Amino acid sequence: MGFAATAGGGVSGPPPGAAPESRWRSLAPLLAVCAGYFMVILDVTIINVAVPVVGRDLSASLTGIQWITDGYTLVFAGFLLTGGALGDRLGNRRVFCTGVAVFTASSAACALAPSTSFLVAARLLEGLGAALIVPGSLALLQQAYPAPAARSRAFGLWGSMAGIAASAGPLLGGLLVSTAGWRWVFLINLPVGVACLVLTLRHVAASPRHAGRTLDWPAQCLVVAAVALVTAALNEAGRRGWSDPVVAAGLGLSVMAVLALAVRERLARSPALPPSLLRSRALSGGALIGLLFNFGFYGMVFTTSLDFQHQRGFSALGTGAALLPAVAMTMFASVLSGRLARTTGDRPLVVSGMLLAALGLAGWVVAGVDPAYLLLVAPMMAAGFGTSFALTGATSTVMGAAPTAYSGTASALFNTTRQIGSATGVALGGTLLATATDYNAGTRLSMAIGALAYLIAAVLAWRCIPAKPGRTQHA
Repeated sequence: MGFAATAGGGVSGPPPGAAPESRWRSLAPLLAVCAGYFMVILDVTIINVAVPVVGRDLSASLTGIQWITDGYTLVFAGFLLTGGALGDRLGNRRVFCTGVAVFTASSAACALAPSTSFLVAARLLEGLGAALIVPGSLALLQQAYPAPAARSRAFGLWGSMAGIAASAGPLLGGLLVSTAGWRWVFLINLPVGVACLVLTLRHVAASPRHAGRTLDWPAQCLVVAAVALVTAALNEAGRRGWSDPVVAAGLGLSVMAVLALAVRERLARSPALPPSLLRSRALSGGALIGLLFNFGFYGMVFTTSLDFQHQRGFSALGTGAALLPAVAMTMFASVLSGRLARTTGDRPLVVSGMLLAALGLAGWVVAGVDPAYLLLVAPMMAAGFGTSFALTGATSTVMGAAPTAYSGTASALFNTTRQIGSATGVALGGTLLATATDYNAGTRLSMAIGALAYLIAAVLAWRCIPAKPGRTQHA
C-alpha cells in the first residue's frame, strides 16, 4: 500500500526495511475506518435477499417489509449532515466511535428481533449509527494521512469499499440466508464492529474539537426533513410511479424544506452549510459529481440484479456471483487511481473514469436485445472500474476544498448527495422497468440514462476540479 507512520502522526511512503510494527501502526487507521464504512454500505444491500425470508418468519406485512429495507436508508441519508456537524463540534473520532457502538448494538438487536415492529425500530437505530460513522470516516482519514499521496491512496481504498460492499451484499446475503439463517445477516456486523471500535480507539488519534461552534438545530431539522422526504419519494417512485400523489407531495415538500433552509442559512450565525463552502466550485461541483456517478452505478447494479434474476433465472447467490466482474474492478481501480493522483492531479482521474463508465453502460445498450451474459461482462467491468477510478479524485477534491474545521460537514455533504444519487438511480431504474412495454427495453433505457449521467459528470469534472494536484488543499 505504501503507508508508513511519521513522527507527526501522519503517513508517507514506507522507508526501506520498515519494521512490521511501524507498518501496522500506519495501516491500522485505514483498516478501522474502512471496516466501519464497509459495514454501513453492506447493510444497504445485504438485506434485500433476506427480506422474503424475514417476512415469512416474522409474519410481516408488505408495509413492514418495506420499512425493514427503507427505514435504514431514510434515517441514514437524513442524518448524515447532522453527523458531520456533530463530528466537527465534538471531535470526529468521538462521534465515529459512538456511531460504531450504536450500529453494532442495533445490529445485535436486529438479529434478536422477535417481531416486525421491533426489527423496524432496530433498523432505524442502525441507520442513525451509520449516519454518525460515514462523515467521520473521511475526516479521520484526512487527519491520519496528511501527506497528499498517502491520503489519495487512503481515499481510494475507502471509496472501493462502497462498490465492493454494494455488489457483494446480495452474494453474501444469499449465502448466509441459505446456510445459517437470516439473523446472521445482522450478526456478521458484530465482530466487524468490535474490531473497528478497538482499532479506532487504539490507533486513531483524538480529533480536534470546535466546541465554540453551535449547532444550528432548525437548519439541521430542515436538512433531515429535505433529505428524508426526497429519499422516501424516490423510493416510492420505484413502486408507485412518478405521477403518484404521494411521490409528488414528497418531492414538493422536500423542495419547500430546501427553500426554507436557504432562508435560514442566510440568517444563522453558525450555519449548518456555510455559504462559503457552497460557493466553492470544487466542493459543490465534487458533491454534484458524486450524485451523478452514484446515480449511474447503483442504477446499474439494481437493474442488472433484476435482469439477472427475473429475465435470466439466476438465483440470488448466482446474481451476486454474476456481478463480481464489476466488484473486482472497484478495488483495482481505487488502488491505481490513488497511486496516480499525486502526479496527475484529480481532474484527469475523474474525467477519464466517468468517460470509461459511460462507455461501459453505452456498451450494454448497443449489445442488443437479450444479449449473452459474456457480452455484458466488459460493460460491467468498465462501469465498476470507471466509477471507482473517479471516486478517489472526487473525494480528494471535496475534502481538500474544505477547511479542516469543516471536514466532517464536507464529508457529510458529499455522502448525502451520493445517497440521493443512489436513491434516484434505483427509483428511476425501477420505474423504467415497471412501465416499459418490454423488460429488455426498460433495462437498456436505464443504462442509456446512466451513461448520460456519467457524461455530465465528466463535463462537470473538467470545469470544477482544479487541474493541478493539491491546488484546493486547506490547512
